[in-house]
Order: sequence, then structure tokens, then C-alpha cells
Amino acid sequence: MEALPVETVQDYPRPPRLDRVPQELRVEAAERVLARTRAGWRVCETHHAPTYYFPPGDVLPGVLMPSRRRSFCEWKGRAVYFDLDRGDRVVRDAAWAYPEPTAGFLPIAGHVAIYAWAVDAAWVGETRVDPQPGNFYGGWVTPNLRGRIKGAPGTEFW
Repeated sequence: MEALPVETVQDYPRPPRLDRVPQELRVEAAERVLARTRAGWRVCETHHAPTYYFPPGDVLPGVLMPSRRRSFCEWKGRAVYFDLDRGDRVVRDAAWAYPEPTAGFLPIAGHVAIYAWAVDAAWVGETRVDPQPGNFYGGWVTPNLRGRIKGAPGTEFW
């Protein structure tokens, strides 16, 4: 099994950095693969677990349904959300994308990030991930990460 390199979340930059992901990314629910790619991206930001993005063509057709939810990120721009049809139930606002991101994030225009808490399993290569603490941030926590990851109660505003 290929180990991910050790990274410290306090070393991630602010504003965030966009990186290509060399490993395969995969999400599974209800005994099926909902998304799989070898062309993923990740956003790394201080105190956050990386957020992973799938090209829209690498998400199983029909599993994402537009939601009414919208948000704004000072770094990436306006986000739109999707409900996720897992196959056994629908999870509201379980994924999001930036249709027209800011200049520094143009490579992820239309790419989809999926909350790890909304699926049965999410993977970076052969490493299974845990959801970033809390239910707001969408990072994927892997065992190679060091440092304090925000999202738990009391960490939302630092």
C-alpha cells in the first residue's frame, strides 16, 4: 500500500493552494462507486484537511441533483450545492462545485467535491478517509495529516 506523505495542516497556505492529486480518488455508497478519478484536484488551506475535487465526468451520472443552497468562499468564489442520490437514500447538500471560480482556481471550474460524511467510504489511493470534524468544512482527513484541523466545536473562527 502506497503511503501518503506526512503533511502538517498548519503548513498549508492562506490563501489556499490548488494541487493535482496523483492518487486515485473514490467515493462509495450503498455498495456502488459514485465517483472515481485519476484526474482529481485538492485545495489545501491552513488548519484544514484537504478538500478533493472530481471532474464532473468522473461522477456517476444521475447521482447529483442541483440543490438550492449557495455559499461564497473569499478565495474560490460562489459555490453551488447538490443533493446526492446514494442509491439507498438522498443526502441533501452533500456535494458542491464552483462553476465560475476565481482566477487562481479556474482548473476546478465545475469539478465536484463530496462530503465524506455523506458516503459510506471515501478514498485517496488506498487510504480510507475520515470526514473533517464538524459538518461545515468538506476536507478529507487521512492518517498522514499532522496538526490541529479546524471544524470541531470552538475551532470554527480561527
